Amino acid sequence: MEQQASTEPQTSPPPAKLALFTLTTMVIGSMVGAGVFSLPSRFAEQTGVAGALIAWAIAGTGMLMLALVFQSLAVRRPDLDAGVYAYAKAGFGEYVGFFSAFGYWASSCVGNVTYWVLIMSTVGTIWSSLGEGDTALAVILSSVGLWAFFLMIRRGVKEAAAINRIVTVAKVVPIIIFVILALVFFDPSVFVENWGGADYAGSLFSQVKGTMLATVFVFLGVEGASVYSRHAKRREDVGRATVLGFLSVFAIFASVVIVSYGIMPMSEIAELRQPSMAGVLEDAVGSWGKVFISVGLIVSVLGAYLAWTLMAAEVLFVAAKDDDMPRFLRRASPADVPVPALLMTTILTQVVLVVTAFSDDAFNFALDLTSALSLIPYLLAAAFAAKIGMRADPLTAGGRTSNRELTIAWVAVIYTAFLLYAAGLKFVLVSLIFYAPATILFVMARREQGRRLFSPRELVILAVSVIGAAIGIVALAAGWISL
Repeated sequence: MEQQASTEPQTSPPPAKLALFTLTTMVIGSMVGAGVFSLPSRFAEQTGVAGALIAWAIAGTGMLMLALVFQSLAVRRPDLDAGVYAYAKAGFGEYVGFFSAFGYWASSCVGNVTYWVLIMSTVGTIWSSLGEGDTALAVILSSVGLWAFFLMIRRGVKEAAAINRIVTVAKVVPIIIFVILALVFFDPSVFVENWGGADYAGSLFSQVKGTMLATVFVFLGVEGASVYSRHAKRREDVGRATVLGFLSVFAIFASVVIVSYGIMPMSEIAELRQPSMAGVLEDAVGSWGKVFISVGLIVSVLGAYLAWTLMAAEVLFVAAKDDDMPRFLRRASPADVPVPALLMTTILTQVVLVVTAFSDDAFNFALDLTSALSLIPYLLAAAFAAKIGMRADPLTAGGRTSNRELTIAWVAVIYTAFLLYAAGLKFVLVSLIFYAPATILFVMARREQGRRLFSPRELVILAVSVIGAAIGIVALAAGWISL
């Protein structure tokens, strides 16, 4: 689909150019954040070693297929920037592309909330007024940090990317040390006792299903290089950075979970306060292990927050340049920072931060909602790869995609569809509460261009989203579902 040319001159400065190593650290930096530090208890709540191994096999295969999809699309459609959003628009129309952009952006903002909650929960072990990151004081301090980051990122993409590169290295080291120490203190008898997850009701399938949203959350960011493709020095580096980043992070995440089963009984791991990785290491080496992981977590989370905020603002910025968001979002500063998009990102993060404080479990609610919001953009990107593989497309570089690429795309489609099923109706409905009001931005963009607001097909999509959001609001008000 041809993109409509902008009706006003482009005054944005040339984008900053990033090398392969920096792009790879963007992928790793966006994935290694709050999620990895919560993995031990999240898995132990649902399943034992056997279920965890199956879950990682499914998640690893599915997410690798998604990573390969982004790698293939970066090469096959070099004309498309901002990956997730652009692929949905090119494959399924402007309104679907708009929803993909908004959903991806909203998932990034909600994901940022988990970072502040986890930081406050970590500090809360020594300062009880912060609770588990959900007290009024915790929200106030998180808000201060949130706006401090806004002011820092305004200084420029190059400076923020350089900070992210340093932080990525700094935050991976404590996680690797955790795995090494856990192996040193690994108790085979405890590991064997944790094998079957006998304390948990339900089939092995239901146990594995219960871990899926956690695995989605920790792998969010696999598309980081694709989102930032306009900044790549060489286009092929986008795909390479995606796969390199994914493989590195997958090895770390799976190791963290599996070695934890050899330290403590799973019933005790499941009861650990977040960050549960700190509790596992404390059990193995003493109180200094908890402090060590807590410091590493704060560095890790702040780095991931930086990467996700950059990506979220970038998606709004590129969507606005393509006339799919209001024009005010396409403005960039002389330092190449899309300030209005960055401001909207910070505002939504602030709103969700306040809302999650009223949740029964602020961290896990924000984590699961982040995963659910991201699934539709991921599914649409995979479906686009499958679509261009099934029929000739003159815009596809190198001609029709290979059978291997088509198979990978379909596996990615099946995987993301399964994840939507695993998320459950609750998070699908809550996601639609976010999606439906976003149409206001789409209407603003269409009015600015003097175009018809909705086609008949788009009206059907609008009706489905509004009805779903209404059901979600009624379900929350009636207590059928809860935050």
